[in-house]
Amino acid sequence: MHSSIIKKTLLFISSALVLASCNGWVIQPLPQPTPFLPPTRTPSIYSPTPVVIGMTNASVTPVAIRPTATITPTFFPTNTNMPLPTFTEVPVNTFTPTSEVSAPALRIVILGCNTSIDITHGMGEVTNAYVTLKNIGNVELTNLIATLYALDEGREHPDKIQEITSIPIGYEVTLKLTVDSTYRAESPIQVEVSSTQGLFPREGSASCRDIGLFAPKPDGLSTPVPSNP
Repeated sequence: MHSSIIKKTLLFISSALVLASCNGWVIQPLPQPTPFLPPTRTPSIYSPTPVVIGMTNASVTPVAIRPTATITPTFFPTNTNMPLPTFTEVPVNTFTPTSEVSAPALRIVILGCNTSIDITHGMGEVTNAYVTLKNIGNVELTNLIATLYALDEGREHPDKIQEITSIPIGYEVTLKLTVDSTYRAESPIQVEVSSTQGLFPREGSASCRDIGLFAPKPDGLSTPVPSNP
C-alpha cells in the first residue's frame, strides 16, 4: 500500500518536471507588463550616386551622364559703386634768372694781306695778314693766342702766332700775322684764336686780297681799342 503511494507520487513529480522543461524555466516567472521602449530611428544609408549610362539611338556607344558644374557669378565694381579718383595739384616751378649767363664770343675779321721779302729770317716771300679780333660777348677775354695758317706754307715764321693779354667787353684789337708762302702765288689762309674762355671757330679766306694802302699803322697794332659799330 505504501509502495504504490510512493510510486504514484514519483510519477506525479516526474510529469511536473517534464512539463516545466518545455520553456526552459524551472520556475516560471510571473507575468508582468512589458516595459515602454522608445521607437528606434532607422539609420540613414549613404551610398554614392551611380553614374547613369544611357544608350543613344544611332549607335550602341554608351554615353556617360555626369553632373553639371555650377558656376557662381562674380560681381565686379561698376561706375556706380567705384570711389571717385582724387587729384592732387602739383606745383609748377617757375624759373627766374638771377643773373646774366656768361657767354664769351669773338668775331674774327680778315682785313686783307700783302707780301714781302723776309731777309731777316732768311726767307723769301712771306704773306702778311691783317686781322681784327672783336669781343662781342659779355665776358672779358683773356690770354688770347691767334695763329695764322696758309695752304702753301713753308717754314714756320716766328710771327705766325701772336699773344694778347686781354680784350675787354666791347673792345677790339688788330694784329699782323705772317707765314712763309710760295713766291707769287695766291695763298688761302685761316686764322684760329683760343683763350682762357675756350677755342673759337676759325675764319678763313680762299684768296687773301691785297690790302694795299689800307694797311693799319704799325703803332696801332696789338692795342685794344673800343669797337667800331
